[in-house]
Amino acid sequence: MIHNAHAKSGDQPYRVTLTDEQGHTWHADEPVADGGADTAPTPMQLVLSGLGACTAITLQMYAARKQWPLSYVEVDLRLNAEGKPADGNQITRSITLHGALDEEQRQRLLQIANACPVHKLLEGKVSIPTALAETEQA
Repeated sequence: MIHNAHAKSGDQPYRVTLTDEQGHTWHADEPVADGGADTAPTPMQLVLSGLGACTAITLQMYAARKQWPLSYVEVDLRLNAEGKPADGNQITRSITLHGALDEEQRQRLLQIANACPVHKLLEGKVSIPTALAETEQA
């Protein structure tokens, strides 16, 4: 499956409108202290929310296939919660599983969380080839 997103800035400083080919629209912004209007999550919050959503969805899908009694999942994420490490960055993820699960099921779901697609993307090697597109002259 090909994933896509389009980002477009506008008149409001730092507010960006994000869209995809399916017609979804969402936004990013910066806090007032950084010159934005704080009308939407920051780009870093969007990255964290992608990991949180993927984790919850992956666990729900796995538990449903196994017919395990997982009611819902909560995922709390923090970027560099204890300060930026000397090498790279650290995302701390805490998962709360709700439902009558036994310890073996809980441990298996922890393994599955570590295999969610966004987790793999963030931990793997990512290349970002970038080019300037042709623009229309005003």
